[in-house]
Amino acid sequence: MALDRAALVAGGIRLTSGISFLVDPLRANRLWGDPGDPPPTARLLLRSMGYRDALIGAMLVAAALQDRDTRGWFLASGGADAADLIGGLSVHDQLGRSQKAIGLGGAVVGIGVGLWGAVRRPRRTGA
Repeated sequence: MALDRAALVAGGIRLTSGISFLVDPLRANRLWGDPGDPPPTARLLLRSMGYRDALIGAMLVAAALQDRDTRGWFLASGGADAADLIGGLSVHDQLGRSQKAIGLGGAVVGIGVGLWGAVRRPRRTGA
């Protein structure tokens, strides 16, 4: 059985990012370019994002390890990043330089990876 390495890598990154937002949302938020401490409502959203990313990442990894089609989970991953980008555009003028580069730039990369993974040819399984 050949593993879908792209799904393992993309899922592992999303899973790790999600877990980091669950374990220490303030530190994770700083890694994504926000130098300040967010208000309590934003912390709630950071944790929600952590659960979302951990779930999508875990499902992408699980599909890869079970030799199942990963394209739908790639699409979900890209869709989550698209939602982040659209939400970020509404506050673009209020974001600092690092937030724009890391946060919005990361979302653009994530959308690209998600779309690439969603449209690639289905893997042939040994079954």
